Amino acid sequence: MQDDPQKRKIVNRRHFSFRLNAYFFIVFLMFSVLIIRLAILQFVEGPSLKAEEIKIRSQRVTIAPIRGNILDSTGHPIAYSTSTQSLYYKLDPDIRKNLPKGSTAKEQKVIIEERMRPFANQLASIFVKYGNPAEQMTADDVIRQLDLGFKKNTISTPRRIKTDLTNDEIAYFMENRDLFDGIDIVEESVRRYDNSSIAVQLVGYLKKFNSAVNTKGLNFYKDKKENTTDPKLTYLDQEDVGLDGIELMYQDVLRGKNGLKIYPINALSKIIGPPTITNPEKGDDLYLTINKNVQLRTEDAITRHLAYLKTSPDILKANQKPKTGYAVAMEVNTGKVVAMASMPDYNPNVWSGGSISQEDLDNSEYYLINGTIRDVLAPYEDEKEAGKHAPSMVMLGSTQKPLSVLVGLNEGLFTTTSTYLDSGTFTFGKKGSEVPIQNALKHAYGNLDPAHAIGKSSNPFMAAMVGDRLYSKYRGIAGLDKWDAYMKQFGLGVKTGSDLPFEKEGVIDYYHEAETASIQSALIRASFGQQARYTVLQLAQYTATLASRGKRMKPQFVEKIVDSDGHTVQTMQPEVLNTVDFPAQYWEEVEQGMRLVNVSEAFAGVNYTYASKTGTSQQSVGGRIVDNAVFIAYAPAVNPVLAVAVVVPEGGFGAKGAAPIARQIFDAYDDELGLSGTPRKQ
Repeated sequence: MQDDPQKRKIVNRRHFSFRLNAYFFIVFLMFSVLIIRLAILQFVEGPSLKAEEIKIRSQRVTIAPIRGNILDSTGHPIAYSTSTQSLYYKLDPDIRKNLPKGSTAKEQKVIIEERMRPFANQLASIFVKYGNPAEQMTADDVIRQLDLGFKKNTISTPRRIKTDLTNDEIAYFMENRDLFDGIDIVEESVRRYDNSSIAVQLVGYLKKFNSAVNTKGLNFYKDKKENTTDPKLTYLDQEDVGLDGIELMYQDVLRGKNGLKIYPINALSKIIGPPTITNPEKGDDLYLTINKNVQLRTEDAITRHLAYLKTSPDILKANQKPKTGYAVAMEVNTGKVVAMASMPDYNPNVWSGGSISQEDLDNSEYYLINGTIRDVLAPYEDEKEAGKHAPSMVMLGSTQKPLSVLVGLNEGLFTTTSTYLDSGTFTFGKKGSEVPIQNALKHAYGNLDPAHAIGKSSNPFMAAMVGDRLYSKYRGIAGLDKWDAYMKQFGLGVKTGSDLPFEKEGVIDYYHEAETASIQSALIRASFGQQARYTVLQLAQYTATLASRGKRMKPQFVEKIVDSDGHTVQTMQPEVLNTVDFPAQYWEEVEQGMRLVNVSEAFAGVNYTYASKTGTSQQSVGGRIVDNAVFIAYAPAVNPVLAVAVVVPEGGFGAKGAAPIARQIFDAYDDELGLSGTPRKQ
């Protein structure tokens, strides 16, 4: 049966109508969804999207804070920040393209330098034409700043080419910005240091944050990077931060808080208007306890005396080479350190801007570390001499003897009236294997009470009356533990409490001597200062503790903290770390002994009284024995004000190698501040 054409036509028309209606319904539905979505976008999500649009069309630039200043006790600026315009350049990664395969890093550096040489020549010519004639840079200087060996920075890190741009230089680069792809002019705070190099190792230096984060042995900045969430405190990669000394110790105080620049930009990310600026907050200023004039005279005294010692017949005869000297001057009653010198020093401005050239680093590597708190090697150019000369931390030698006498008296090993016949030699050990302990130059001093044993510096007295008797009293490790406890009460073998970064506790050898030789040998040798090495700051604290009759003061380097408006935020107060309680007659006996020490040549003509102890610290280094000059003293002898410790490695006898330096320090303090309370120099 055939289909009815009429019926088929009616059915097709119905299907078409249905599809057409379905199509219009779907179109209507889609438009409805779009209209609803537009309404939601406009009325519901509009405000948040508008804010997002504003965010996208602005560029936020964090401004590093202005670092606080470091001043001496009189207000003289030692380290200070100035605002400057600096020229930065971002290297094109293509400069490392097509380098010869298999070439060494050194060869690659040469090739890259050749590629960058035209650019360096161009910049140098601009600096000559528009820059300050007194601060010209050559093409080689530009190449050096570019760090094309990538020793200080990665290729993505902008290089600072030059600071202190003149107005003419700024105008030229701004007008010709399109000719210098990668060039940027940045306003920044640059750290300056006094050209007199005042206590440079104590003050420290700065380094870029991204480099400081990876500094071995320093987790301070790594913790800052990982744990800081406050945008005002977040560090910038190229920000200068303290890496040693006061700059590191008071980093949080000196830093301040970030500022912010918000630039309006168009869809092409080009700036289309002036920025909105939130100014950074300047860090607080530090007033140190260091007195500029006392410090500079201390540094000069060491430098001059080292020059003298190098020509001394005694030093030359002994084949010693004194090249370094260290001194600390600390107020007895306050703990304030008025001078701390580690000589030779260096010009800290080589670190200006948080980086240093390889040449400057090579020239100052021996002088960067503070030798008064750490073990520092002397600068020897001949590699054959490496490891054959005494470092900054030396044994006390005879400067140990005042404390040895105090130990003996307090332990009841002898009394203030006891005497010992010093024949020049004391022996100990098994019969047939006796070990002799002798005086310097084999002197024999006859009958000695404790005070005269200090004055004459008798090794046999200390060995027999202190070391050997302490061994006999305890007969075991308890005697060594007792000795160690006394040392620590006076700050020897423990940190001084100064909080200076990287300060060492000293190196104790008497326990090792007990293991390799005997407890008796350890105590005997320790009694005259040949069993431990300490820092010069520890010696100064020990001396001040003797002078104060038992008050071990915390060494202080900051007198007060002042904010940017000149208001005092904090004033440091003297802090007693511990007190040693001995009978008055014991202190008097030791004080009498220290006044008997003969340093009349070094202290001739002084108008103040003093008490002192010389030391000749013998030390085995590089297979030979060297004599290190050690000297401690305080003045006046009654009601002491200032304690001084001086160490000159390989300087010979303490009376000649170190005492003359101490005398100059006392004179400087008397002139500037006054040992009697009134400055001598008006």
